[in-house]
Order: sequence, then structure tokens, then C-alpha cells
Amino acid sequence: MDLSIESNYQGVVAGVDEAGRGPLAGPVVAAAVIIDQNNLIKGIKDSKKLSKNKREELYVKITQNYVWSIGVVEPKEIDEINILNASMKAMQESILQLKTKPEYIIVDGNRPLNGKLGRIQKTGKIFSEEEIQFLKSIPNTSIIKGDATYLSIAAASVLAKTYRDDYMDTI
Repeated sequence: MDLSIESNYQGVVAGVDEAGRGPLAGPVVAAAVIIDQNNLIKGIKDSKKLSKNKREELYVKITQNYVWSIGVVEPKEIDEINILNASMKAMQESILQLKTKPEYIIVDGNRPLNGKLGRIQKTGKIFSEEEIQFLKSIPNTSIIKGDATYLSIAAASVLAKTYRDDYMDTI
């Protein structure tokens, strides 16, 4: 099955996904990707359906051809704010770090992003009021199995999984 490009949404669309919600150790990592619809990379799909070698090959192609960013929330902060909030925060961080402002965000999962996290915890990045307002200003939709449906979410899945795996290999 071919993945859809983000033509259902207007303007610059960022796909977002995370890796690391299930494991017992390590950080949660999220990626945001804005694809270039004039340069579609073949073979991108949900990272869980790709071999490690294929994910690594695609990681290089995605990072060389698309606008992307990574957000990481470390275990200490996960323990403080819980894994769901940590996943959301990592996704928000990835959006904040994009060099191009998205006009719409599509998120893998069943919960849309919100702009309230990151102000109360003792560890990790504390979002400023401007960052929270920026996140709230971008419309977003959550899509169950979005990484199996949309190219930008699948690309984000590949980046998040590969980045997290490489990170875990170094500790």
C-alpha cells in the first residue's frame, strides 16, 4: 500500500511521531518531518515494518531531503511527568525546532497535540509562554495508525525510531 501525501491538508504540513513509549529504559524521542512533495522518497513506511538497515538508509535520505527535527525527553523527566505527557512534550519540542513553521500538524495516535505542557516540572525544558502560544496557534489532528497512512508521519516514525535506537546503542 502506498502512503498518502498530505494533500488533504492545506499549506505546509508537518507529520509527527514518537518512539520509546513502551520500553522500560531510555528516553522518548519524537520527530517532526515536512516532506517535499516534489521529491518523494521511495520506500518510506511505518518504521516497525522496516529492517534496521532500511531504516538507517531512509534516515539519511530523509534528513538530507526534508525539513525535520528531533525532540527528546529523558527518563528523569518521564518519571516526573509520566510517559504520555513526555511523549506529547517530545512531539511539541520537535515542532518548536523545525526551521520551517508548519501551517498544520498531523500526529500519529489518538490524541492531538496541546500547548499546555512544560511549565510545571522541575526537570527538562520549560516552555515559554510564546512557545506555548505558538504550539496552540497551529491546527493539528491525530490519526490512529497515521504512520501507516501518511508519508510525513511515516518519515517521522523512521527518524524517531532510528535516532532512539542509535542513542540506546551509545549508553
